[in-house]
Amino acid sequence: MALGRTWAVTLQGVGGQLVEVEADVGRGLPGISIVGLADKAVLQARDRMRAAVANSGLTWPPGKVVLSLSPAGIPKRGSGFDLPLAVGVLTASGELPASAFEGTLLLGELALDGRIRPVRGVLPSVLAARDAGLDRVIVPEANLAEARLVAGIASAGAESLAMLAVWARGSGDLIAEARESHRPHTRDDTDLSEIVGQEDGRRCIEVAAAGGHAVLLQGPPGTGKTMLARRLPGLLPDLAEQAALEATAIHSIMGRLSPRDPLLRRPPFVAPHSGASEVALIGGGTSTPRPGAVSLAHQGVLFLDECAEFSTKVLDSLRTPMEEGEVRIARSEGIVAFPARFQLVMAANDCPCGSARPDTCTCTPDARRRYGRALTGPLRDRIDIAGRTLPVGSGLLSVGEVEDSSVVRERVTTARSTAAGRWAACEDANGAVSNADVPGRVLRSVKALDRRALRPLDRALAHGVLSPRGVDRCLRLAWTVADLEGALVPTESHVAEAMVLRGED
Repeated sequence: MALGRTWAVTLQGVGGQLVEVEADVGRGLPGISIVGLADKAVLQARDRMRAAVANSGLTWPPGKVVLSLSPAGIPKRGSGFDLPLAVGVLTASGELPASAFEGTLLLGELALDGRIRPVRGVLPSVLAARDAGLDRVIVPEANLAEARLVAGIASAGAESLAMLAVWARGSGDLIAEARESHRPHTRDDTDLSEIVGQEDGRRCIEVAAAGGHAVLLQGPPGTGKTMLARRLPGLLPDLAEQAALEATAIHSIMGRLSPRDPLLRRPPFVAPHSGASEVALIGGGTSTPRPGAVSLAHQGVLFLDECAEFSTKVLDSLRTPMEEGEVRIARSEGIVAFPARFQLVMAANDCPCGSARPDTCTCTPDARRRYGRALTGPLRDRIDIAGRTLPVGSGLLSVGEVEDSSVVRERVTTARSTAAGRWAACEDANGAVSNADVPGRVLRSVKALDRRALRPLDRALAHGVLSPRGVDRCLRLAWTVADLEGALVPTESHVAEAMVLRGED
């Protein structure tokens, strides 16, 4: 009887759980048994790894092979277990030296000819291995650039099982560096300078970018609602290191990363179709929960075009992620959490026919009421900015130069830095880095705040125009407007503009 041991990782949400793979090669009828709550993809590795071993010039042991995945009570999913299972058998039979794989995480799917195919979720898997104290990770060559994003652990790539065997015997090397990307640089054509005649809409997008506020744009078709929304990511600064890793980990699980340049340095922009289901938007699934559009937009922008066409149930499912910054999906095996700290932008016409002029509208009053019913009051109350886009008159062709995205981005970056520094010094801000994330009590507790500036909000609250949540959101907007203008605290004029941006008279 001989034993071999390797390490693998099973994913749980956006995190990883280290799995010990034990291989026992003993006497008995030839066969392979895998125990430890493995799914179908893991169980099917029995045929893949046996063919891969034979076609790589290696010898499969003739006796009974038992493979145990521990901890046994945690579900093991995915084809990434192929490589650690095969190496565990080969080290147990003495075909490969066990010492070469001590403290090493193995990831990869095996082709029948022995090639090692790329797998999903490499970044969270490597993070789990590093946190567990492993020294090295060996991944498919196509995933090497992604694995090297994690500092504090050595990473190497392998193209095939034969290459890995040669390295283990000390006769060759693994791939140490990922291949350089030869993709041509793509120019960003979505510049804010292309939008003219919509000064109010431009202001809404600038304030939203500076404070991380949710936006609802309404107006006739063709007036620039979608154009404004698609230019919002271009006004945002690059992602910080930790934020970039969080966003990249989610896209890694979904298999949406570039193999040569995997790190998401820019805020993602996700725009699901209006026919998307609640599972597609929020996340879920039957056996294996997957992140939805709100998680793919983590640290970026979620754009819902024609939001009135979404079902009420789908839109209302956004309320909890907007407040808590994460999605929790409950299944019989437990609860899986996905981060979902996104900036929401929605766009809608005024009525189903989308007429630019009220006198040409063909919709009945009942049809107009039903059209906006999907946007319920609780959801509207969570939207900071309600902007309108209007038809542009004949002066469109005579408009002079307008500010481009780079000029506005500079103001936005300065305002965000000001807000981040201010709230970092406040212990009660709960680690907020933008005005949209700061609790209302903290916004009102700043000692230098002029109480006279809050009188318009007090009057609006007393007359029932604003809810308590709406007052807090107006105050957040006032802080953002003040940051854009370089003021230390909001004044009454900043509060007044915040109420206009909020959509209040």
